[in-house]
Amino acid sequence: MSYKTLFLMILSLLPAVDAGAAVEKPATYGMEIQTAWIPMPDGVRLSADVYRPTGGKAGERFPVLLEYLPYRKHEARSRNWPLYSYFVQRGYVVAAVDIRGTGNSEGLLIPYEYSDVEHADGDVVIGWLAKQDWSNGNVGMFGISWGGFNSIQMAARDVPALKAIIAVDATEDLYQDDVHYMDGIMHLDSWEMSQDLDNARPGAPDYVVNDDNFRNRFDTEPWTLSHKRQQRDGPYWDRASLRDRYDTIRIPTFHIGGWYDGYRDSVARMLEHVKGAPVKAMIGAWHHTWPHQPYPGPGMEWRHEAVRWFDHWLKGEDTGIMDEPRFAVFVRDWHPPGPRLDDAPGRWRYEDGWPVARIRDQVLYPQDNHTLADAQPAATTHRLRYLPSIGFEAGGPVMWWGDVAHDQRGTDAFSLVYDSGPLEQDLEILGFPHALLTVSTDAKRANWIARLSDVAPDGTVTQVAGAAMNGTHRESARAPKDLEPGKPFELDIEMHFTSWVFPKGHRIRLAVNNAQWPMLWPTPEAMMTELRLSPSRLTIPVVPFEQRPVPDFLPPANDDPEFAGVESIESGTVSGYGEVSSVDRNPQTGTVVAKLTNGSGTRYPWGEERSLETIRYEVDDDNPAEARMNGTHRMEVDLPGRKLLWEAELDFRSDRENFYYSYYRRLTENGRPVREKTWKETIPRDHQ
Repeated sequence: MSYKTLFLMILSLLPAVDAGAAVEKPATYGMEIQTAWIPMPDGVRLSADVYRPTGGKAGERFPVLLEYLPYRKHEARSRNWPLYSYFVQRGYVVAAVDIRGTGNSEGLLIPYEYSDVEHADGDVVIGWLAKQDWSNGNVGMFGISWGGFNSIQMAARDVPALKAIIAVDATEDLYQDDVHYMDGIMHLDSWEMSQDLDNARPGAPDYVVNDDNFRNRFDTEPWTLSHKRQQRDGPYWDRASLRDRYDTIRIPTFHIGGWYDGYRDSVARMLEHVKGAPVKAMIGAWHHTWPHQPYPGPGMEWRHEAVRWFDHWLKGEDTGIMDEPRFAVFVRDWHPPGPRLDDAPGRWRYEDGWPVARIRDQVLYPQDNHTLADAQPAATTHRLRYLPSIGFEAGGPVMWWGDVAHDQRGTDAFSLVYDSGPLEQDLEILGFPHALLTVSTDAKRANWIARLSDVAPDGTVTQVAGAAMNGTHRESARAPKDLEPGKPFELDIEMHFTSWVFPKGHRIRLAVNNAQWPMLWPTPEAMMTELRLSPSRLTIPVVPFEQRPVPDFLPPANDDPEFAGVESIESGTVSGYGEVSSVDRNPQTGTVVAKLTNGSGTRYPWGEERSLETIRYEVDDDNPAEARMNGTHRMEVDLPGRKLLWEAELDFRSDRENFYYSYYRRLTENGRPVREKTWKETIPRDHQ
């Protein structure tokens, strides 16, 4: 009998959860939106949409939940109304606040993400929300991505009224985990372009274009430029990273991640390292989405768990949530490779926290015949030519080590590959696999990528985990050092957090190479790299079976109210967000080009918006220093009697010594040029 069959037989006999079946709290209230201005000490006002319960008792006070973003809440009402309704109907005020200089808020645009200005304003916002006559004085924060990031950051600021947070698909490590330097290696995608253009636009629905807008938004330096000057870890990233100061978190935090999201590592780290306050976490199958609107499925009604969490900490009600195990894990079963996966196979279970005490490391060694085995190999060296254009199958430009990866055979063909024999029984892993490699190269700079995959009997290869490492960061990402050509050194590549059950008869694969294009910017030198098999090894975190309680999560609610008057419209979309529309490889020149096109459109009561962006990545296998990314983004707003068009173009390229940044921003109204501005800068390569 296989491990999986035995597990499922025992699972069917288990109760759902110690506390009994989940019971949804009834929706008691209606909902309305009120707008408000929140004054800052310097006279700037931040714009807030306040979603308040209706139908309650006169003078009734409620806890307040804050989502604090630069993503233009006025246009986002069609997203916010159904999202927030679950909370408001169960006795919460929800406040959506535009960050300074974004959306409908006043003031000079914050200088970059998660700046001191954003945090200081956040202190004031929380204090203001706590003092309103509809507030009971207790504030919680929540959010996905940016809203999850700054929820974690605000939890460390000792704001008296902030009592608890929920962070979805977020991280506490800005340098290694965020989109700008994945694993310490430069990354550039469409988010940075589109966000920089959005930052230049005035608030809806009036879109007032005047000197104030030019001074505070249109003429401000693009955030992308500030990121690209900061290529190593250090104070710029420390400002909002908690990886070395978990002890500053003194309020309860709840962390939600997805196996197909790039920010999942933080879930385990927060559970392990935050000691000064209660912590709960869950990780499901979805990517960078809310769990009640998942891709891939299955989803769950995370807002039910959030209400239980906030009821406990903001209302003082015993909901039983703190009596349950701290960590809910969706255990992934095998599935074929992507790019599409509607529902990930697997099941939920509870663990007491992280790390899980019963997990045991299993060590496998790469052999000279390209197998993986328990025995250490002879002292053998395998060589690999660096091809900067490979790696698309392992992670496209916006996957961030998430999403559903393609069949790995395309990348594996240009990698060093080592396979185990067919497994004699199912094997479950949970945690951070490690590739401990002894490597060398004939260049001064090189990256290494290690990937763990599942090889099915039919030959298809599904990526299970992976990570990259900048070789010049082998001792420190804060003080990188060039490599010494020909000198071997050790790398411990900790792969990203994963769960997987390798089925009986499948093989475990370790693949090693030096590029993951276009997600990671290529290193500049043509080179050969070497892997010394002894003492290199793969360590995987194996989970022995243990009978565990099972969460009884509610399925996603399907009765969220729609926000009237807003609809999606056709906009010339060629491919979905981040999907590569074409890859052209010229074998005569060695040049490889990847193209992406994405568009969207929305009709509002006041007019229509249409966006369209195109991105072109180019690299030369024989001359990797000459890599390039060119992108355009345009946002057209059609209003009665006005047609506003914001356009931007980013050209980013490199040679052996420098990056060359060129960004162009333009506004036209009814076809007439109104404003344009260009930024150009040569940025020295800093061990990238």
